[in-house]
Amino acid sequence: MNIALGADHGGYAYKEAIKEMLIADGHTVLDVGTDSTESVDYPDYGTKAAHLVRDGQAEAGVLVCGSGIGISIAANKVRSIRAANCTSVEMAQLARMHNNANMVAVGERLMSVDLARDIVRAFLSTPFEGGRHERRVEKIDSLGDIQ
Repeated sequence: MNIALGADHGGYAYKEAIKEMLIADGHTVLDVGTDSTESVDYPDYGTKAAHLVRDGQAEAGVLVCGSGIGISIAANKVRSIRAANCTSVEMAQLARMHNNANMVAVGERLMSVDLARDIVRAFLSTPFEGGRHERRVEKIDSLGDIQ
């Protein structure tokens, strides 16, 4: 699977650890940066990764910042992106099963690196249930058309 990966300086260390895991798991990683702990703006990296998912160059995306909040908000500004900021494996599974989330965000300051990797793995391995959830996801996707 092609995975878009982006982080700001507050998520750089976990981004690198997650990238290593994804490659070991056989995924192709499209790393949009950042490439150090030097201060940068998370919207730049959240939207770069989101565009790869939106444009079909990546099947899913992984985002990391200090809390996961800012970078997921930025990614969600890109049409057709459903980025879920997850703090547990269960949240990641539910984001996929019920919301068909196509990006997951984690916060480096809020969890261990092992938990962050577990969340990403759970997110990537959980299928969308469809059914009754499909109608709701379609409504979410149409919200971008509201003025």
